[in-house]
Amino acid sequence: MIHHSPVNRYIDREKSWLAFNARVLQEAADTNVPLLDRLRFLGIFSNNFDEFFRVRYAAIRRQALDGIISEELPRANSAQELLKEITDIAIEQQSESLRILSNIERELEKENIFMVNETELNKEQELFVKDFFIQKVAPELLTIMLDELKEFPLLKDTSGYLAVKLEMKTKAPEKSSNKSILFSSKPKRYAIIEMPKTVSRFLILPSTDKKQYVILLDDVIRLNLHQIFNIFNYESISAYMIKITRDAQLELDTDQSKSLMEKISLSVKDRRIGEPVRFVYDQDMEQEMVDYFLTNLQIDSSDSIIPGGRYHNRRDYMGFPTLGRYDLLYEHNVALPVTGLSLEGSVLQKIKKKDYLIYAPYQSFSYVIKFLREAALDPKVISIKITLYRLARNSQIVSSLINAAKNGKKVTVQIELQARFDEASNIHYSELMQTEGINLIFGIKGLKIHSKICLVERLESGKVKRYGFISTGNFNESTAKIYTDVTLLTAHQQIMKDISRVFDFFDVNYKVYRYKHLFVSPHYTRNKFYKLIDREILNAIAGKEAYIKLKMNSLTDFKMIDKLYEASREGVQIQLIIRGMCCLIPGVKDMSENIEAISIVDNYLEHSRIYIFANSGEPDVFISSADFMTRNLDSRVEVTCPIYDKEIKQELIDTFEIGWKGNVKARLHSENLENKYRKKSDAKVFRAQLETYNYYRDKLEVIYEEL
Repeated sequence: MIHHSPVNRYIDREKSWLAFNARVLQEAADTNVPLLDRLRFLGIFSNNFDEFFRVRYAAIRRQALDGIISEELPRANSAQELLKEITDIAIEQQSESLRILSNIERELEKENIFMVNETELNKEQELFVKDFFIQKVAPELLTIMLDELKEFPLLKDTSGYLAVKLEMKTKAPEKSSNKSILFSSKPKRYAIIEMPKTVSRFLILPSTDKKQYVILLDDVIRLNLHQIFNIFNYESISAYMIKITRDAQLELDTDQSKSLMEKISLSVKDRRIGEPVRFVYDQDMEQEMVDYFLTNLQIDSSDSIIPGGRYHNRRDYMGFPTLGRYDLLYEHNVALPVTGLSLEGSVLQKIKKKDYLIYAPYQSFSYVIKFLREAALDPKVISIKITLYRLARNSQIVSSLINAAKNGKKVTVQIELQARFDEASNIHYSELMQTEGINLIFGIKGLKIHSKICLVERLESGKVKRYGFISTGNFNESTAKIYTDVTLLTAHQQIMKDISRVFDFFDVNYKVYRYKHLFVSPHYTRNKFYKLIDREILNAIAGKEAYIKLKMNSLTDFKMIDKLYEASREGVQIQLIIRGMCCLIPGVKDMSENIEAISIVDNYLEHSRIYIFANSGEPDVFISSADFMTRNLDSRVEVTCPIYDKEIKQELIDTFEIGWKGNVKARLHSENLENKYRKKSDAKVFRAQLETYNYYRDKLEVIYEEL
């Protein structure tokens, strides 16, 4: 048990996030993870880092520049100090990721897979690469000679660039009327080449020796530098990777004559000129060249400057070619059917009789699509209402809704235009749906709509009967293959009546509606959870069974953490499965000694929010779109739904317990952010995600045996 000063009650949110990304990096380092999946985790780590700097680091940087003291900084340190600490951690993690990549490449070589650069090609491969460059790459290249410009070009934060140095045979001019571009007295010229996104980052090379060779696009370009710059009289030429990250905050225009869609569209375009917050460069670049780019990109000490390896934008490793080596990937488990539900029969008629739960990706997300497809064709269905936050690239959800509109249904879609980094996609889908006659709601001023709900109204015997679904995750068939989320299909009329009120709130949002069953943010969620925690406290004091089991993505709200500390002090046993940020410090005497907290990072992204309260042996179980973050509780529209079906309630309790037993991919949350694995010497190996899949498979087998 940790004895603890009461002063330090919380973990820095940003450091907790960095600890989460370190867990992703642990997966890349884990030799028990298949090799190609280890590369995928490296890509996820890099992609996460990009988003962190664009959003969280950028926000703290703004606070530092404006001198704002944020409530989200629990310690006495300033925003400026935190920026430095984050940069130090980032440099350390960057270095670790390069070491891990080198190890993976060595292991790949044992499997006869070789990552080669432009200096390691045989004659045949070199000819192949040169031809590929001429045919596929050269037409896509954007190359800029920097010393020819009056203004330094704008570098995009989603792109990688090769910074090129040409050592000239003749001396370059020492003076220039262009003051924005720095010149060296040495005969050098600088250029940049933007990495094309239309060409795969990885090129598979021809092979005749049963070995497989892969070269990065960066090195394809390096091999062909002379092709690009042959008009220049240079002595030597070299290229180094650089990458810039910009502040991704949206600044919305206040012009009342513009629609919200116009404002967000313009703001997304303005994002490309956001303030730079991070500069990553090849550590082999000479200092003069580094200084040249830092100065011209106007990057200063408030930005994160990180020396890296030869290659950046390693998020592309998420799409590393399989090379036909499925033995180097996790075994793919086929999504299971839901007991009692058929994709061939009527879903609406089934849920009319009882509730069903879909736990994707263990079970098939196709039931959600089937539900909407059926509603689109059913002559008795009069309306469909749904909230959309993040959609697949070719969304079957949107296709189903358009199909419904074409069949004369009244379709209402609340689409969140401010879903970060999905704004452009959501604007595209909004325009598409508007064209097809779908009624769109674009949210509420000051509130993001993050709830995951759908309501179908059907005319039966002259009366309106409601059907629908409520989920913990986005209605996105692509992410449903890799994100764990639960979706309740129900015709519970009282719950559906509450869902109808949520849609009324979207239309008339100055009115505060009352809900009999749902917890709805921003008005009720916080206090409803407080009451549930208080009930457990009173039961613990009375000597009754009292526990709280919470599964979520992030726990960062200090008031909610204080409430859990209070429950712990009164003897309530608390188990937390928190995949990402956890600002609560578990296991501290006289503060949180009855709280344990773990994080599961594995093949799937843990995304479901499941909340369980003992209630003196008659557990209350909820699913929710909301984490215990201040934004989810106070400044978004979120929906938390009670589970009334006894079988589904038990199913969610069972799956929580399976997660809690995990001792392979589970790490302990702690104040020092060590990410220690939860290993139990007396317990058998228990991988929670695999056991969850087995749980659902075994349930099916029992049903089949009974039949």
